Amino acid sequence: MIAVEKLSKNFGNISAIKDLSFSINDGEIVGLLGPNGAGKTTTMRVLSGFYAPDEGTVNINGSDILTHTQEAQSQIGYLPENNPLYKDMLVEEILDFSLDLKNIQGHERKEALDFAIRSVNIADVYYRPVNELSKGYKQRVGIAVALLHKPKILIMDEPTEGLDPNQRTEIRNLIKNLAKEHTIIISTHVMQEVEAICSRVILISKGELKADSPVHELSRGLKSEKLIQIDIEGKNVKTEIRKISAIKEIQNEQILGDRYSARLIIDTNTEIQPQLSSQIHNNKWTIWRLSEEKLQLEDIFKQLTS
Repeated sequence: MIAVEKLSKNFGNISAIKDLSFSINDGEIVGLLGPNGAGKTTTMRVLSGFYAPDEGTVNINGSDILTHTQEAQSQIGYLPENNPLYKDMLVEEILDFSLDLKNIQGHERKEALDFAIRSVNIADVYYRPVNELSKGYKQRVGIAVALLHKPKILIMDEPTEGLDPNQRTEIRNLIKNLAKEHTIIISTHVMQEVEAICSRVILISKGELKADSPVHELSRGLKSEKLIQIDIEGKNVKTEIRKISAIKEIQNEQILGDRYSARLIIDTNTEIQPQLSSQIHNNKWTIWRLSEEKLQLEDIFKQLTS
């Protein structure tokens, strides 16, 4: 279990993390979601012991990251954002060097190597130079390095960044498979990554916690608004629609001849369909679409981080 309490980290006058608190249970896949500059990478570096917090605590399965750093770090595998691999080395040499750094010796060495290679399926590229590998395989090698000491927790910073769609799918499936035996935290600013991989999202913006919930429940705290999509044909549709006082905002307006489509933002406790129906009847308009949309994760992201 990971327990974070009132965590803060500053760089000069810049507050990268502000009073951040959350906990992560064993076996979860948690997405640390937020826009660029939100504090995701700083949070991960503090969790892994790379940065010391200015305030607050991080506890990794009973070990404080400040007072029992080695014990805590021994339970963490960390894949940094830029995956720092030596490009002129063979995959074999990278893993051998990493085993030395982790001081894994004797019979444990072969066992650790076999475990990492098998977990990420890189046996086919084991004797190839890193600079000849695709970006997807480089990510696999980076994850293999993080797995050598068999950590309980995997922390991965933007693990699918820069990958093509096929490579992205491969890494997503790999992460899901690893989650059977590891607690996983991934950072991303891509909403689709959270929906595809994670069971839970921790959303931060400007270093502050904005949401913490299962992905499918994220919209529960945002029930102040709902979305109505309209596509109506007739005279003066745009002018008449704008007279409805209950509409808070109009988005994605499109006009093609007498046909008007838009997305209407209204309060959750407001029903404008009866008023719209009355206008449609009185003005003899044609309805092509009138429907309420489900609040998408992208909309939630925009609302919480704006």
